[in-house]
Amino acid sequence: MTGTADKLTSPVMEEFAARFAEILEQVAIKVRSLTVDRVARVLRLTGLGILTATLGLSAVLFLFLAIFGALEIPLTTAGALAVIGVVLVGTGSYLWIKRI
Repeated sequence: MTGTADKLTSPVMEEFAARFAEILEQVAIKVRSLTVDRVARVLRLTGLGILTATLGLSAVLFLFLAIFGALEIPLTTAGALAVIGVVLVGTGSYLWIKRI
């Protein structure tokens, strides 16, 4: 029995075990870099994109409401709606002509 035990604890077997552990670790790092790291990056960018879009749309909405409120004071509600309608129709016509 002592001969078998000596073979299992020989320096060659210990070196093999260390190399095998290093190979497994390298494979795990490679797989993680190909899968988990990419997914984490995509999720982070998606979250930031949603946050940016929400803040941008909120800013545009508040700007529109502020402009409408500023136009409503001297022109009444109908006049403010007419001015905004003319601006939107003019912008739409320009974009239609340019085919953007």
